[in-house]
Amino acid sequence: MKVVAKPIEVVAWFDKSGKIHPVRFRIENDDNTFETIVIGRVLKIDLEKLTGNYMQLFTCQSSVDGIEKIYKIKFELKSSRWSLCKI
Repeated sequence: MKVVAKPIEVVAWFDKSGKIHPVRFRIENDDNTFETIVIGRVLKIDLEKLTGNYMQLFTCQSSVDGIEKIYKIKFELKSSRWSLCKI
């Protein structure tokens, strides 16, 4: 996997217990166009702490341009920001 670390816009829903379920995200490409990726499956959810900031790390799988890809997106609990970590 390649480290990307780009901010993304995410559509997600939360259940009664507060668990996050990401649905799709949008990322800005290098040519200033946007690409929307629908999250096919969430394979794994981890909690990590980076410099005192807790983050939820989602390992997901989707079909991107007809190819199944596995990637990781992060949600920073303190700032409520999303980022694409690895693809």
